[in-house]
Amino acid sequence: MFNDIYNQKKVLVTGHTGFKGSWLTTWLLKLGANVIGVSIDIPTNPSMFETLKLKEKIDHNILDIRDLTALRKLISIHKPDFIFHLAAQAIVSRSFIEPVDTISTNVMGTTNLLESLRGYNKKCTVVFVTSDKCYDNVEWIWGYKETDTLGGKDIYSGSKGAAELIIKSYYHSFIKGSNYIKIAIGRAGNVIGGGDWAKDRIVVDTMKAWSQGKVVKIRSPHSTRPWQHVLEPLSGYLLLGEITSKNNNINGEAFNFGPNHSDNFSVLELLNSLEAKWDGINKKAKVEIIENKEKFSEAGLLKLNCDKSYSYLNWQSNLTFDEALLFIVNWYKPFFNCSKKMFEITLSQIEEYEKLGLKRKRGWL
Repeated sequence: MFNDIYNQKKVLVTGHTGFKGSWLTTWLLKLGANVIGVSIDIPTNPSMFETLKLKEKIDHNILDIRDLTALRKLISIHKPDFIFHLAAQAIVSRSFIEPVDTISTNVMGTTNLLESLRGYNKKCTVVFVTSDKCYDNVEWIWGYKETDTLGGKDIYSGSKGAAELIIKSYYHSFIKGSNYIKIAIGRAGNVIGGGDWAKDRIVVDTMKAWSQGKVVKIRSPHSTRPWQHVLEPLSGYLLLGEITSKNNNINGEAFNFGPNHSDNFSVLELLNSLEAKWDGINKKAKVEIIENKEKFSEAGLLKLNCDKSYSYLNWQSNLTFDEALLFIVNWYKPFFNCSKKMFEITLSQIEEYEKLGLKRKRGWL
């Protein structure tokens, strides 16, 4: 898997206690990596990181990436071979409440990691994970390409666009001619999966409500999104790390990771599909549509064109929409049934994802 590139390598994951970070950490452990985690805190309760008892399996560090001195010291001590930068303030609604915290984390945190690598004299490949929200969303119906304009009409999107500009400037100023550091950028959005507990996420709210026999209340039933299971972009990030470490031609490049162009489903379609798979806990899964009174506006449909990832990396999404939702239900069910084997269940889903990839001859195998 990934040509065994991560086996016995030191891999630093920032934001390892979050939803995507916990899945990535688990997958890296399966790949034989020695994982060093850096996060400011445990962001949610419940927490996938705590549920899987990942603290016992890795080198766990509580550190604010806005602290340049502490971050630089940690990197100099551990000397990672790979870095996956996921640490961020990732909730759009929170960015309207805490804009300064969002900007300082997403922009200065990224800057500090780049600055920490200046003068680093060991070969290291860094994958910066940003977001599809980094694009200037002009509400067109076709997918955004990596060469399209960056921007952002809200604080979260602006912070992601700004972080990308910082990465680009550091690359051209300090990294492009380096004999040691290589970087790449992975962009993805609308990520769903078991183990997510973040606020204002439709799947999280749905699983919580149905596990308690409550009604799920939704404000925008016909809003469509290109939903993708968390393992889809993670396979892209891992593949990007592998190929960037070997191929200088994509050093400094950005890549989109998303589902097929036709895979756009409304919130109501998402919930109806989840409901059909939700049995054994509470069969009275209900959905109620309520008036939207939110004070902030979120961008409309934003799709990614992933042709570059397919052409340069031979990457494409692996799961159908129904398969992704079945993975989700099959993760939350045992959790709400108080299973003590959530780490094993998570590993088994990664293994199933890999098997499907083998069967479908995905390029990251």
